[in-house]
Amino acid sequence: MPVQYPAIRYNPSMLSEFDLISRYFTRTARSNIEHIALGVGDDCALLTPTAGMQLAISTDMLVEGRHFFPDADAFSLGHKCLAVNLSDLAAMGARPLAFTLALALPAARDEWLAPFSSGLLALADTHHCELIGGDTTKGPLNICITVFGETLPGQALRRDAAQAGDDIWVSGTLGDARLALAVYRQELCDQLNPDLQPGSENFLLAAARMHQPSPRVALGLALRGIAHAAIDISDGLIGDLGHILKRSGVGATLAVDSLPAGAILNQQQQTIRRHFTLAGGDDYELCFTATASQRDAVLAAAQASATAVTRIGTIDAAPGLRLQDASLAPLNLQLSSFDHFQTT
Repeated sequence: MPVQYPAIRYNPSMLSEFDLISRYFTRTARSNIEHIALGVGDDCALLTPTAGMQLAISTDMLVEGRHFFPDADAFSLGHKCLAVNLSDLAAMGARPLAFTLALALPAARDEWLAPFSSGLLALADTHHCELIGGDTTKGPLNICITVFGETLPGQALRRDAAQAGDDIWVSGTLGDARLALAVYRQELCDQLNPDLQPGSENFLLAAARMHQPSPRVALGLALRGIAHAAIDISDGLIGDLGHILKRSGVGATLAVDSLPAGAILNQQQQTIRRHFTLAGGDDYELCFTATASQRDAVLAAAQASATAVTRIGTIDAAPGLRLQDASLAPLNLQLSSFDHFQTT
């Protein structure tokens, strides 16, 4: 008996997959994008990296209810989903070239797609990173981006290159994104400053760090040939620095009270400042190491990239992570960074 397939129902008021791609994600060819031989619209894109360079490739997935709230602002979400990928390129000292987008949507709604694509492509244009392909399908909201960059052979800022005696540095500030999340979740209500309420000016400033992080691409490029190892801070400083320590076979000592807390977090009590700067996550700053002899070069790279940096500790030969307060006394803080399979 032949298989009976359900009848195909066509709704002319709804966008097809190809209409969606054409309307929101296909752009006219631009002659200044020299490394894109063929972009959106064929079975594959064609990418021509600069001769003699290595490709740097990274993929990140953002899932509704796990990485962002169901009612997240679409423009900010478009920005963030590319920013987290560009942050990976920054951590490798790689120049962005292009990216692909795989997008699962419950429905193709103009009121969501228009601001989402605007936020996404505005950040792409800022970093001269071209959308070259991907896929769309119907399903729970899920955004997956693969980004392509290039770097000089031997100059990638790898996690396995930290050396005993290196300074540890961090860019920007830490913890405001986690502080905003605490307000959203109504955590620590009795410990936060009374003026930190949903909708308040301070809350909105902290939430901007959570929703629209700034990938430190210019700093990553400026640190090539200066820094030894680097990583971007996505899951929390102690966890992400821990990846450098493990891959490099070294330990570290951190000056906890020297960590650069975000402007709003800096107004909170010490316990919360320590917790959120060390293990907050969603900062998308760079943590990197360099020899003490390169301090002036690091500061020059920071100035050239218009990015503040702070020296926060040292790499040790002995394994393990040691935390110290402002008086250099050891701190025993029971903290852990975010883990997708161990955090509810």
